[in-house]
Amino acid sequence: MRSRAPVIAVFTKNRTNDAYAAARLGAERTAARLGARVVHYVPQRPDDIEQQIALVGQAITARPDAVLFVPVHVTAMNGAVRKFNDAGIPVVNLLNRLTEGRFVTFVGSDDYRVGYDIAARLFRHLGGQGDILILEGVPGAVTSRDRMRGFHAALAQWPGIRVVATRAADYQQETARRVMTELLPGLPRIDGILSANDVMSLGAIEALDAAGRSAAVVGVNALPDAITAIKSGKLLATVDFDALKIACIAAEAAIRHLRGQPVPKDIELPVQIVDAANCQPWDRPLEERECPKWEEVVRDQK
Repeated sequence: MRSRAPVIAVFTKNRTNDAYAAARLGAERTAARLGARVVHYVPQRPDDIEQQIALVGQAITARPDAVLFVPVHVTAMNGAVRKFNDAGIPVVNLLNRLTEGRFVTFVGSDDYRVGYDIAARLFRHLGGQGDILILEGVPGAVTSRDRMRGFHAALAQWPGIRVVATRAADYQQETARRVMTELLPGLPRIDGILSANDVMSLGAIEALDAAGRSAAVVGVNALPDAITAIKSGKLLATVDFDALKIACIAAEAAIRHLRGQPVPKDIELPVQIVDAANCQPWDRPLEERECPKWEEVVRDQK
């Protein structure tokens, strides 16, 4: 029997993207419900590899009972995470899948399907014809890589869609606003913007508004601000890649593992397009959103 509440170290990529604020909230909520507590490790510079490596060292010194880990880079964090393995600290990988190391489980969604489905939603809206701009995330992030694969797979099915520019906006709203502001004068026609997350979509909308222009914009994450933009007609659609839900399940997976209970090696939450027709369930602050039940998510997964 443990004489104290288990401590879960939660690693997220930054404090500038509300998706990771949602992940931290989900982990806290589930830990509190199950009698554990969390300690957060977040780079001061968004998505900074060296800072996350240093934070791994700090966490190992602190000896948490388990780790929830969102890597800032698809491969650069492999060596740091192996240190958790060497220290005998169980790791649950969530949101961004790592390529090496030993993990209790991975919890996330199919980023390729996320990219394909949201791109297809935009292309159908455009009637299969038009000029679009793509905003990708951090190029080294597995989510950006896989969503881009989905984007391009959809493009192959819609030959009337032409990509006039692709830019990395690093999953940051201000970066996306700046990139769009720089691009717009040289692109007199943009029918749609295909963005790999909501905060970049919101930055793109800010730039469009400032230039007195409009385009059909889509994103990913179903954040509250994105739902507000859908209701106002500024955002066409997003995807329920819900970091709060994913982190809720990841935290429960870590605690179940510590209790000796079985945990599937891979847990995938479904992909769902969210638009004006069905956004009502997401139209609430993060604090009011519910964690999914473990049994509903893992019943068909092994």
